[in-house]
Amino acid sequence: MRLHRNLVFAVIDALHLIFNENEYADKVIEKVLRYDTRWGARDRGFIAETTYDIVRWKRLYEAIAEVPRPYSRASLFRLFSVWCVLKGIPLPSWKQLEGTPERRIKGRFDELSKIRKYRESFPDWLDTLGEKALGAALWTKESKALNRQAEVVLRTNTLKTSTSTLQSALAQEDIETVELKNHPNAIKLTERKNVFATQAFKDGLFEVQDASSQLVAPFLEVAPGQRVVDACAGAGGKTLHLAALMKNKGQLIAMDIYQSKLKKLKIRARRNGVHNMETRVIENRKTIKKLTHKADRVLLDAPCSGLGVLRRNPDSKWKLQPDFLNRIKGVQQDILKNYSKMVKPGGKMVYATCSILPEENTEQVQAFLKSEDGKHFDMVKEQNLYASKHGFDGFYMALLQKE
Repeated sequence: MRLHRNLVFAVIDALHLIFNENEYADKVIEKVLRYDTRWGARDRGFIAETTYDIVRWKRLYEAIAEVPRPYSRASLFRLFSVWCVLKGIPLPSWKQLEGTPERRIKGRFDELSKIRKYRESFPDWLDTLGEKALGAALWTKESKALNRQAEVVLRTNTLKTSTSTLQSALAQEDIETVELKNHPNAIKLTERKNVFATQAFKDGLFEVQDASSQLVAPFLEVAPGQRVVDACAGAGGKTLHLAALMKNKGQLIAMDIYQSKLKKLKIRARRNGVHNMETRVIENRKTIKKLTHKADRVLLDAPCSGLGVLRRNPDSKWKLQPDFLNRIKGVQQDILKNYSKMVKPGGKMVYATCSILPEENTEQVQAFLKSEDGKHFDMVKEQNLYASKHGFDGFYMALLQKE
């Protein structure tokens, strides 16, 4: 691989914004890719993938390069040079990369790779927490799996097409896919490409959604004609899936505390051909109270640490702090306590997170079931999805039924 100065400089700019300015990686990549409209797909791919790679392995690279924080521009080039050496990429004779100690880099890599927190590049507290929560054996496997680059998985919009028809349409646009076992409407790209530029996407034939995430909506066991509430809808990936499972029949209420997210959901819903959905901003407890005992099904895709989706959000490892985890657990209990009131007698509710920590998952559900608000609910089933076992994002789902 031959390195191009303008692309490498873009990577350095991106790393500065992510590490020193604490900006979110996905937003930074969007910003940096607008630097030069002449960049092609390969150029853009290099910038994005290299940036994410260095973000993913920051702790390891930092220890190898022996650079202090905050990172100077020279230090960022040191991190980049470590990436190059470990990838076997020849270093060009640029002044920014002069004096790179290649043999020392390889030696330090061999030494540090014996220690899990460096090898898998996790903060001390998070590595300790993961081992305590999951046990050493599972956490060792999971921490490794969460560092693998996430594959591009699509969910067929069955309101408009079938999986086989979607595959044919994408193939005509030079995008090859394979079906996924145990995921009825999921297909995976065999090679990373920009699916958002396809006519199939513009026609609303699919949504980009990880395979594990695609299991949440079916877990709720919805049926056409029901009143279903997605109480933490966000931008609505699971809401749209629920609409498809309901075959556009019945009432689907998408709720969130952020109106901006619901506006984006409306745009996605129109593209998807969803007609049975309405949005409601949760302004206060009254919004929830109006639906007391009126929902056949309620989905609580609760806010969480996001530890199950580090494959696609590696910068979360460095942003997440122990105090946030404690706060979000309080939010989760509050959501279970108050939002569960919308479930009618005999109705069902799913509590789900994209976390792998029992304290955010089964422990939260058990605490709810033992509480005054949860005493009329029974656990029907629960499932933990681990990247190391299932190959996709980490998720937790619990199906509860009201007496």
